[in-house]
Amino acid sequence: MDDKEYVGFATLPNQVHRKSVKKGFDFTLMVAGESGLGKSTLVNSLFLTDLYRDRKLLSAEERITQTVEITKHAVDIEEKGVRLRLTIVDTPGFGDAVNNTECWRPVAEYIDQQFEQYFRDESGLNRKNIQDNRVHCCLYFISPYGHGLRPLDVEFMKALHQRVNIVPILAKADTLTPPEVDRKKRKIREEIEHFGIKIYQFPDCDSDEDEDFKLQDQALKESIPFAVIGSNTVVEARGRRVRGRLYPWGIVEVENPGHCDFVKLRTMLVRTHMQDLKDVTRETHYENYRAQCIQSMTRLVVKERNRKAGLGMAIGQGGHRPEMRLVG
Repeated sequence: MDDKEYVGFATLPNQVHRKSVKKGFDFTLMVAGESGLGKSTLVNSLFLTDLYRDRKLLSAEERITQTVEITKHAVDIEEKGVRLRLTIVDTPGFGDAVNNTECWRPVAEYIDQQFEQYFRDESGLNRKNIQDNRVHCCLYFISPYGHGLRPLDVEFMKALHQRVNIVPILAKADTLTPPEVDRKKRKIREEIEHFGIKIYQFPDCDSDEDEDFKLQDQALKESIPFAVIGSNTVVEARGRRVRGRLYPWGIVEVENPGHCDFVKLRTMLVRTHMQDLKDVTRETHYENYRAQCIQSMTRLVVKERNRKAGLGMAIGQGGHRPEMRLVG
């Protein structure tokens, strides 16, 4: 192209890229599921960090009496000059009690509180430096020991699917044989559809995407729920050091696609769909919350206006005010 015909707006993507990299990125990931399913190990494996080094381990008796609480772990990760502010929201105590009725409620309230805080900040005067603590994704861990979804799983996901992007995880896949993993995945997918649970939907590929990306995207969609194994231990397998678990019969490699879906989950969560998870949170879940808030505020304004109008009419129709007489 001739310099005289070149305006320069073709550099806009580079400008946006530089600005975004300078500002950094943030992502909030929630992990939910009963204790002992490897949530902490998987998070550490995903982001190659130790977020839980100060955690206090509870005994079985303490876990039974513990109520659901929400804990946050934040860490700044930098890779090739790109900074990510990662916040992990954990839900210790979830599903551990004898009676787990409505144990999803503190989790739902926490997600709503983050929406409410963002709505307040967005409606305030200082909108330039709003801290986004909205939950962008919830990894929900499903036990490998049952026949599919338990009532608690169904109740939790149905209560939260309109609030957050839910990605189901089949935990501790190394306790199952490959045919068992396939059967369990199929059963969970059928039950998710049967109960009308809306999990995170992968966006359709654009027509101009290359074939490799389309195949990768299709493989991710077919992997739901992701059957995962977490490990922070490095073991030696066939002369090379890998992260995995050592058993008497062999080694389970965390990052071997033939052993589990860990690499697929990490690819989806970090490399291909992190921005889409944030977009869906902003454009769907937060917008639904925001619309409800505005509707409620509008109803209150109309109700107050009608009340004042009715009061004014009552005074107007009540005739003259009684005269004040002095008693001497």
